[in-house]
Amino acid sequence: MFEGIITPIVTPIKRNEDESLNVEAMKQLVDQLIEKGVSGIFPLGSNGEFHVLDNEEKMIFTKAVIDHVNQRVPVYVGTGACSTKETVQLSKQAEALGADALSVITPYFLKPTEEELIQHYTKVAESVKIPIILYNIPKATGVNISASVLKALTKIENIRGIKDSSGDLDNLKGYIEVTKGTNVNVLVGSDSKILAGYKMGATGAIAGTSNLIAATLVGLDQAFRAGKIDEAQKLQQDIEELRKVLPLGTVPSILKRAIELAGIAKVGPARLPVEEVSVQAEEKIKNMLSHYQL
Repeated sequence: MFEGIITPIVTPIKRNEDESLNVEAMKQLVDQLIEKGVSGIFPLGSNGEFHVLDNEEKMIFTKAVIDHVNQRVPVYVGTGACSTKETVQLSKQAEALGADALSVITPYFLKPTEEELIQHYTKVAESVKIPIILYNIPKATGVNISASVLKALTKIENIRGIKDSSGDLDNLKGYIEVTKGTNVNVLVGSDSKILAGYKMGATGAIAGTSNLIAATLVGLDQAFRAGKIDEAQKLQQDIEELRKVLPLGTVPSILKRAIELAGIAKVGPARLPVEEVSVQAEEKIKNMLSHYQL
Protein backbone atom coordinates (compact mmCIF):
# COMPACT_ATOMS: atom_id res chain seq x y z
CA MET A 1 0.00 0.00 0.00
CA PHE A 2 1.42 3.34 -1.09
CA GLU A 3 0.06 6.10 1.11
CA GLY A 4 0.85 9.43 2.69
CA ILE A 5 3.22 12.09 1.41
CA ILE A 6 6.12 10.79 -0.68
CA THR A 7 8.81 13.37 -1.50
CA PRO A 8 10.32 13.34 -5.00
CA ILE A 9 13.60 14.79 -3.76
CA VAL A 10 15.64 17.33 -5.69
CA THR A 11 19.11 16.11 -6.69
CA PRO A 12 21.70 18.32 -4.96
CA ILE A 13 24.31 19.63 -7.40
CA LYS A 14 27.56 21.42 -6.54
CA ARG A 15 28.30 24.87 -7.97
CA ASN A 16 31.42 23.67 -9.78
CA GLU A 17 32.51 23.20 -13.37
CA ASP A 18 31.44 19.54 -13.37
CA GLU A 19 28.01 20.20 -11.79
CA SER A 20 28.79 17.15 -9.64
CA LEU A 21 26.43 15.44 -7.21
CA ASN A 22 26.36 16.70 -3.61
CA VAL A 23 25.70 13.62 -1.49
CA GLU A 24 26.18 15.46 1.83
CA ALA A 25 23.40 17.91 0.95
CA MET A 26 21.14 14.97 0.00
CA LYS A 27 21.67 13.50 3.48
CA GLN A 28 20.66 16.77 5.17
CA LEU A 29 17.54 17.06 3.01
CA VAL A 30 16.51 13.43 3.55
CA ASP A 31 17.00 13.62 7.34
CA GLN A 32 14.84 16.71 7.58
CA LEU A 33 12.08 15.15 5.45
CA ILE A 34 11.98 11.94 7.49
CA GLU A 35 11.93 14.00 10.70
CA LYS A 36 8.92 15.93 9.35
CA GLY A 37 7.05 12.66 8.79
CA VAL A 38 7.06 11.98 5.05
CA SER A 39 6.06 8.43 4.09
CA GLY A 40 8.68 7.85 1.41
CA ILE A 41 11.72 9.26 -0.39
CA PHE A 42 11.69 9.26 -4.18
CA PRO A 43 14.96 10.03 -6.01
CA LEU A 44 15.16 10.57 -9.78
CA GLY A 45 11.75 12.08 -10.38
CA SER A 46 11.07 15.20 -12.46
CA ASN A 47 12.10 17.54 -9.63
CA GLY A 48 15.12 15.25 -9.24
CA GLU A 49 16.24 16.16 -12.78
CA PHE A 50 16.45 12.52 -13.87
CA HIS A 51 16.40 13.76 -17.48
CA VAL A 52 19.81 15.51 -17.13
CA LEU A 53 21.67 12.83 -15.14
CA ASP A 54 23.65 10.10 -16.85
CA ASN A 55 22.96 6.49 -15.93
CA GLU A 56 26.11 6.11 -13.84
CA GLU A 57 25.16 9.19 -11.78
CA LYS A 58 21.62 7.86 -11.39
CA MET A 59 22.86 4.66 -9.79
CA ILE A 60 25.50 6.40 -7.63
CA PHE A 61 22.80 8.73 -6.32
CA THR A 62 20.27 5.92 -5.86
CA LYS A 63 22.75 3.88 -3.82
CA ALA A 64 23.65 6.90 -1.66
CA VAL A 65 19.95 7.61 -0.96
CA ILE A 66 19.09 3.96 -0.15
CA ASP A 67 22.11 3.63 2.14
CA HIS A 68 21.36 6.87 3.97
CA VAL A 69 17.61 6.29 4.34
CA ASN A 70 18.58 2.91 5.81
CA GLN A 71 15.02 1.52 5.75
CA ARG A 72 13.57 4.38 7.83
CA VAL A 73 10.98 4.87 5.06
CA PRO A 74 10.53 3.19 1.65
CA VAL A 75 12.66 4.46 -1.25
CA TYR A 76 10.96 4.76 -4.64
CA VAL A 77 13.39 5.13 -7.55
CA GLY A 78 12.61 6.70 -10.93
CA THR A 79 13.88 4.39 -13.67
CA GLY A 80 11.88 5.42 -16.74
CA ALA A 81 13.59 6.06 -20.07
CA CYS A 82 12.56 6.43 -23.71
CA SER A 83 13.39 2.84 -24.60
CA THR A 84 12.09 -0.31 -22.95
CA LYS A 85 15.64 -1.70 -23.04
CA GLU A 86 17.12 1.17 -21.00
CA THR A 87 14.16 1.22 -18.60
CA VAL A 88 14.64 -2.51 -17.92
CA GLN A 89 18.38 -2.03 -17.34
CA LEU A 90 17.87 0.85 -14.89
CA SER A 91 15.03 -0.98 -13.14
CA LYS A 92 17.12 -4.10 -12.57
CA GLN A 93 20.03 -2.01 -11.27
CA ALA A 94 17.81 -0.05 -8.86
CA GLU A 95 16.24 -3.29 -7.60
CA ALA A 96 19.72 -4.76 -7.01
CA LEU A 97 20.68 -1.67 -5.01
CA GLY A 98 17.72 -2.19 -2.67
CA ALA A 99 14.96 0.07 -4.00
CA ASP A 100 11.58 -0.68 -2.39
CA ALA A 101 9.63 0.24 -5.53
CA LEU A 102 10.16 1.84 -8.93
CA SER A 103 8.47 4.82 -10.53
CA VAL A 104 8.37 4.44 -14.30
CA ILE A 105 7.48 7.45 -16.42
CA THR A 106 5.94 6.81 -19.85
CA PRO A 107 8.43 6.90 -22.73
CA TYR A 108 8.74 10.54 -23.78
CA PHE A 109 9.62 12.47 -26.96
CA LEU A 110 7.96 9.72 -29.02
CA LYS A 111 4.22 9.01 -28.66
CA PRO A 112 3.63 5.30 -28.05
CA THR A 113 0.24 3.79 -28.90
CA GLU A 114 -1.87 2.28 -26.13
CA GLU A 115 -0.74 -1.21 -27.13
CA GLU A 116 2.91 -0.09 -27.10
CA LEU A 117 2.47 1.38 -23.62
CA ILE A 118 0.98 -1.88 -22.35
CA GLN A 119 3.85 -3.87 -23.88
CA HIS A 120 6.43 -1.46 -22.44
CA TYR A 121 5.11 -1.62 -18.89
CA THR A 122 4.55 -5.38 -19.09
CA LYS A 123 8.18 -6.00 -20.09
CA VAL A 124 9.50 -3.67 -17.37
CA ALA A 125 7.29 -5.27 -14.71
CA GLU A 126 8.40 -8.77 -15.74
CA SER A 127 12.08 -7.78 -15.44
CA VAL A 128 11.89 -7.11 -11.66
CA LYS A 129 10.15 -8.46 -8.59
CA ILE A 130 9.56 -5.20 -6.70
CA PRO A 131 6.42 -3.05 -7.11
CA ILE A 132 6.10 -0.58 -9.96
CA ILE A 133 4.30 2.77 -9.92
CA LEU A 134 3.33 4.10 -13.35
CA TYR A 135 4.02 7.81 -13.78
CA ASN A 136 1.64 9.89 -15.90
CA ILE A 137 2.75 13.44 -16.73
CA PRO A 138 1.38 14.26 -20.20
CA LYS A 139 2.48 17.91 -20.21
CA ALA A 140 6.11 16.75 -20.11
CA THR A 141 5.89 13.53 -22.13
CA GLY A 142 3.16 14.19 -24.69
CA VAL A 143 1.38 10.94 -23.80
CA ASN A 144 -1.44 10.27 -21.34
CA ILE A 145 -2.00 6.84 -19.81
CA SER A 146 -5.71 6.21 -20.40
CA ALA A 147 -7.92 4.52 -17.81
CA SER A 148 -8.32 1.57 -20.21
CA VAL A 149 -4.52 1.09 -20.43
CA LEU A 150 -4.33 1.26 -16.63
CA LYS A 151 -7.15 -1.29 -16.37
CA ALA A 152 -5.21 -3.72 -18.60
CA LEU A 153 -2.05 -3.21 -16.53
CA THR A 154 -3.79 -3.85 -13.16
CA LYS A 155 -3.69 -7.55 -14.09
CA ILE A 156 0.12 -7.55 -13.72
CA GLU A 157 0.94 -8.53 -10.17
CA ASN A 158 3.75 -6.09 -9.38
CA ILE A 159 2.16 -3.03 -11.02
CA ARG A 160 0.91 -1.56 -7.78
CA GLY A 161 0.39 2.15 -8.29
CA ILE A 162 0.03 5.11 -10.60
CA LYS A 163 1.09 8.70 -10.03
CA ASP A 164 -1.11 11.12 -11.93
CA SER A 165 0.45 14.51 -12.64
CA SER A 166 -2.02 15.39 -15.40
CA GLY A 167 -3.78 17.89 -13.13
CA ASP A 168 -7.05 16.63 -14.64
CA LEU A 169 -9.44 15.45 -11.93
CA ASP A 170 -11.57 13.55 -14.47
CA ASN A 171 -8.46 11.59 -15.47
CA LEU A 172 -7.69 10.90 -11.80
CA LYS A 173 -11.28 9.81 -11.21
CA GLY A 174 -11.02 7.38 -14.16
CA TYR A 175 -7.93 5.83 -12.57
CA ILE A 176 -9.65 5.46 -9.20
CA GLU A 177 -12.67 3.80 -10.83
CA VAL A 178 -10.68 1.19 -12.81
CA THR A 179 -8.44 0.31 -9.83
CA LYS A 180 -11.31 -0.35 -7.40
CA GLY A 181 -10.98 -3.87 -6.03
CA THR A 182 -7.39 -4.23 -7.31
CA ASN A 183 -4.01 -3.93 -5.57
CA VAL A 184 -3.23 -0.71 -7.47
CA ASN A 185 -3.08 2.57 -5.50
CA VAL A 186 -3.68 5.94 -7.13
CA LEU A 187 -1.32 8.73 -6.06
CA VAL A 188 -1.84 12.44 -6.72
CA GLY A 189 1.04 14.09 -8.54
CA SER A 190 -0.42 17.60 -8.79
CA ASP A 191 0.16 19.40 -5.50
CA SER A 192 -2.82 21.73 -5.97
CA LYS A 193 -5.18 18.74 -6.23
CA ILE A 194 -4.13 16.59 -3.25
CA LEU A 195 -7.23 17.07 -1.11
CA ALA A 196 -9.57 16.71 -4.11
CA GLY A 197 -7.78 13.47 -5.02
CA TYR A 198 -7.99 12.18 -1.45
CA LYS A 199 -11.74 12.83 -1.38
CA MET A 200 -12.08 10.71 -4.54
CA GLY A 201 -10.09 7.82 -3.07
CA ALA A 202 -6.41 8.49 -3.84
CA THR A 203 -4.23 6.91 -1.12
CA GLY A 204 -1.36 9.38 -1.12
CA ALA A 205 0.57 12.05 -2.99
CA ILE A 206 4.00 12.35 -4.58
CA ALA A 207 4.43 16.05 -3.88
CA GLY A 208 7.38 18.12 -5.08
CA THR A 209 6.50 21.00 -2.75
CA SER A 210 7.15 18.71 0.24
CA ASN A 211 10.89 19.19 -0.41
CA LEU A 212 10.42 22.63 1.19
CA ILE A 213 7.16 22.61 3.15
CA ALA A 214 6.95 19.00 4.32
CA ALA A 215 5.16 20.01 7.54
CA THR A 216 2.30 21.57 5.53
CA LEU A 217 1.90 18.53 3.26
CA VAL A 218 2.18 15.95 6.08
CA GLY A 219 -0.26 18.07 8.12
CA LEU A 220 -2.76 18.04 5.23
CA ASP A 221 -2.47 14.26 4.92
CA GLN A 222 -2.88 13.70 8.66
CA ALA A 223 -5.80 16.14 8.95
CA PHE A 224 -7.67 14.38 6.15
CA ARG A 225 -7.12 10.95 7.70
CA ALA A 226 -8.37 12.27 11.05
CA GLY A 227 -11.54 13.59 9.38
CA LYS A 228 -10.55 17.24 9.96
CA ILE A 229 -11.55 18.35 6.49
CA ASP A 230 -11.60 22.11 7.22
CA GLU A 231 -8.04 21.95 8.54
CA ALA A 232 -6.96 19.90 5.52
CA GLN A 233 -8.58 22.49 3.24
CA LYS A 234 -6.65 25.34 4.93
CA LEU A 235 -3.38 23.47 4.51
CA GLN A 236 -4.20 22.66 0.87
CA GLN A 237 -4.77 26.37 0.28
CA ASP A 238 -1.53 27.22 2.08
CA ILE A 239 0.52 25.33 -0.54
CA GLU A 240 -0.44 28.05 -3.05
CA GLU A 241 2.04 30.55 -1.55
CA LEU A 242 4.87 28.31 -2.76
CA ARG A 243 3.17 27.32 -6.01
CA LYS A 244 2.77 31.02 -6.94
CA VAL A 245 6.55 31.55 -7.10
CA LEU A 246 7.51 28.27 -8.81
CA PRO A 247 6.77 29.60 -12.36
CA LEU A 248 9.39 32.37 -11.87
CA GLY A 249 12.10 30.00 -13.12
CA THR A 250 12.51 26.76 -15.06
CA VAL A 251 11.82 23.61 -13.01
CA PRO A 252 13.34 22.94 -10.49
CA SER A 253 15.44 26.13 -10.11
CA ILE A 254 13.04 28.04 -7.84
CA LEU A 255 12.38 25.06 -5.57
CA LYS A 256 16.10 24.34 -5.20
CA ARG A 257 16.96 27.96 -4.41
CA ALA A 258 14.13 28.09 -1.86
CA ILE A 259 15.50 24.97 -0.12
CA GLU A 260 18.90 26.69 0.07
CA LEU A 261 17.56 30.03 1.30
CA ALA A 262 15.51 28.22 3.95
CA GLY A 263 18.77 26.75 5.27
CA ILE A 264 17.58 23.15 4.77
CA ALA A 265 20.49 22.00 2.59
CA LYS A 266 22.88 23.39 -0.04
CA VAL A 267 21.15 21.64 -2.92
CA GLY A 268 22.76 23.95 -5.46
CA PRO A 269 21.43 25.09 -8.81
CA ALA A 270 19.53 23.10 -11.38
CA ARG A 271 21.76 21.68 -14.12
CA LEU A 272 22.37 23.71 -17.24
CA PRO A 273 20.71 24.75 -19.46
CA VAL A 274 18.51 25.77 -16.50
CA GLU A 275 20.00 28.97 -15.10
CA GLU A 276 20.32 30.29 -11.55
CA VAL A 277 17.28 32.30 -10.43
CA SER A 278 17.15 36.05 -11.01
CA VAL A 279 17.62 38.65 -8.26
CA GLN A 280 13.93 39.63 -8.62
CA ALA A 281 12.83 36.02 -8.25
CA GLU A 282 15.06 35.61 -5.21
CA GLU A 283 13.27 38.49 -3.46
CA LYS A 284 9.92 36.84 -4.11
CA ILE A 285 11.27 33.51 -2.81
CA LYS A 286 12.34 35.24 0.42
CA ASN A 287 8.86 36.75 0.87
CA MET A 288 7.32 33.31 0.31
CA LEU A 289 9.68 31.75 2.87
CA SER A 290 8.66 34.32 5.48
CA HIS A 291 5.03 33.28 4.96
CA TYR A 292 6.02 29.75 6.05
CA GLN A 293 8.37 31.11 8.74
CA LEU A 294 11.31 29.38 7.07
